[in-house]
Amino acid sequence: MSALPCILGLDVSTTASKAVCINSEGAVLAQASNEHRLSSPFPLWSEQDPADWWQAMCESIRSVLSSVDANTVQAIGLTGQMHGLVLLDAHGEVLRPAMLWNDGRAGAQCDLIRERIGLDRLVATTGNDAFTGFTAPKLLWVRDREPECFAKVAQVLLPKDYIRWKLSGTYATDRAGAGGTLLLDLSTRTWAADLLKDLEIPEDWLPPTYEGTQKTGMVDSSCASETGLLKGTPIYAGGGDQAAQAAGVGAIHPDTWAVTLGTSGVVFAPSNHPRTESRGRAHAFPHAVPETWHMMGVMLSAAGSLQWYRDTLARGLSFEQLLAEAAAVAPGSEGLFFLPYLSGERTPHADPLVRGSFIGLTARHTRGHLTRAVLEGVAYGLRDNLQLLHDAGLPVPRRIRISGGGAKSPLWRQILSDIMRHPLSVVEVTEGAAMGAALLAGTGAGIWDSVQTACDATITVQEQSSPGEAEAEYARLHEQFKELYLRLKGVYNE
Repeated sequence: MSALPCILGLDVSTTASKAVCINSEGAVLAQASNEHRLSSPFPLWSEQDPADWWQAMCESIRSVLSSVDANTVQAIGLTGQMHGLVLLDAHGEVLRPAMLWNDGRAGAQCDLIRERIGLDRLVATTGNDAFTGFTAPKLLWVRDREPECFAKVAQVLLPKDYIRWKLSGTYATDRAGAGGTLLLDLSTRTWAADLLKDLEIPEDWLPPTYEGTQKTGMVDSSCASETGLLKGTPIYAGGGDQAAQAAGVGAIHPDTWAVTLGTSGVVFAPSNHPRTESRGRAHAFPHAVPETWHMMGVMLSAAGSLQWYRDTLARGLSFEQLLAEAAAVAPGSEGLFFLPYLSGERTPHADPLVRGSFIGLTARHTRGHLTRAVLEGVAYGLRDNLQLLHDAGLPVPRRIRISGGGAKSPLWRQILSDIMRHPLSVVEVTEGAAMGAALLAGTGAGIWDSVQTACDATITVQEQSSPGEAEAEYARLHEQFKELYLRLKGVYNE
């Protein structure tokens, strides 16, 4: 069992509750992951039981502590899926299943928010338009559709902050995650009191907010007995998964952007001051790093598209087999396009009703063509979001770092580099969001004197993919890809 001092990063993601323990050099001492279930009882719904998160997290922590002495854990940092709605009553009991970031049922409530607040004021205050995935529309949906539940609400939490509550008995949230509720003032990094008043949401339902490196509480005796952690171990704010992931790959200054190719796809651009896109099409939030902000484009189904494709149309085959077949297909998949809108879309199309499609199928197309079209369709979507951030006034960065499960594929990285028309550096990182949460906690605990120092001490860049011969052809095909959404959105909305 290791006796090295360490920091624990905890991540309640969409698919699993994860624990990663690192030392001050960034070496992973132990890690564990335990899955939890996702429920979609009706179209557009996406829910999970918070009790499943906690049970899975306890198992992951106990697994890590079988290899790491709990006495050496100096700090705990938290991260997790953003925007989810967890409702508690006055006794801290969960009132209903959590509504997740990719839940699309609250379209009418988004319209109500725009009508009541006004789009210009909404973007000026929060940095964002109203998206169905955000927390505020979901809360209003509960008010409108489940009034008996709404009448019992005493506390509104994000998923990772439910884990914080279970760890410490303390209600708190980080400001990066709070930005994704549509209830935070982007400039002041505090709850937007006037907006809350207009939406008739009591401010005392919302937890206190903290910078990512600030201490929010300590492990209590109940948690200690369930997990094996020591009572009194300090817990730090951390960040929503995208901000924590960015910290984990070193995207904390404007010259370094991050692309995450996970279940969702993200293009993340740090900024030294608040920035917004005039129509709120790109997300604008505080960063988990103090006195830093970011903008990002988010597509709802990135590597999740490949997962769906494999599970539905190629069950029993490994990803390696599928990718090998795709590598034998020429760029452009012989005229076959895939629109990766399996869960609707967030940016640049705020459209929960758009759907995924294969366009251009012929008898010549093989499984390899379909697989490559999925890889290319996701890359086109990420290119759309890169362009959105450039159009919002953000300068081209010196470097872009890529991480996430999909980034492990050299073929997919090359397709992305060709389509995004930019070199992509692969970061050697294990569970990037949990790693970032650990770096934020370690900085707060004084192990490093700044997040920058933490990144310099722990992050290693492995290799780089650069645009190749297919760049010009993909630029032409991307224009055709963009046209497909415009032509089909009316069909899907009908």
